[in-house]
Amino acid sequence: MKAPNLHINQLIERCKKNDTSAQMQVYKLYYKAMYNSAYRILKDEFEAEDLMQEAFLTAFTKLDSFKGEVAFGAWLKRIVINKSLTQLKKNNRYQEVKMEVIPNTDTETDTIDYNALSVQKVLTAIEKLKENYRVIITLSLIEGYDNEEIAQILNYSNENVRTTISRAKKKLKDILNKDSNRIHVV
Repeated sequence: MKAPNLHINQLIERCKKNDTSAQMQVYKLYYKAMYNSAYRILKDEFEAEDLMQEAFLTAFTKLDSFKGEVAFGAWLKRIVINKSLTQLKKNNRYQEVKMEVIPNTDTETDTIDYNALSVQKVLTAIEKLKENYRVIITLSLIEGYDNEEIAQILNYSNENVRTTISRAKKKLKDILNKDSNRIHVV
C-alpha cells in the first residue's frame, strides 16, 4: 500500500518543479475519476471535460497549498466538485433551495427488491431527481462526503443537509419503486 503513495508523492514533488512528464502521469492517473465526478454534477460531457481540464490546471498551479493532510485524489476531487458547483450556479441551472427541518413521520413500506437493483438502475434513477437532490445525493452516496463536508461545500446548515438528503433519498426510493413496479406490471 505504501508503494502507490510513495509513487504519487514523488510525482507531486516533480509536478511542483513544473515537470510536464510528471504532470501528464498525474493527469492520466486521475483523469477518469475526476471527469466522472464533474459529469455526475454537470450532466454535460463537454462541460465536464472543460471543467476537469481547468481543475487540473488549478491543481498544478496551487500544488504548494497541498499539504498532504488528505490524499492527493481527495484534494483534487474537492477542486473538481467546487468548480462543478460553481459552474452549475453560473449556468443558473442549480437553484439553491433552503428547506425547513420537518420531522419525518412517514412509515416506510418498501416494495423494492434491493437484491434485484443494478448500479445502472440506481444511477438512472438519480439522474431523474431534481437538480438540488441529484447534487446532494451524488456528493453523499457517490462521492462519499459526510453531512458536515456537504454543508461546507454547499454553504448549507447541517440540518438543511440532513433534511435535503433525507428527502432526496425518499424521492429516489419513490422513483426506484415506480420503476420496479413498472417492470413487474409489463
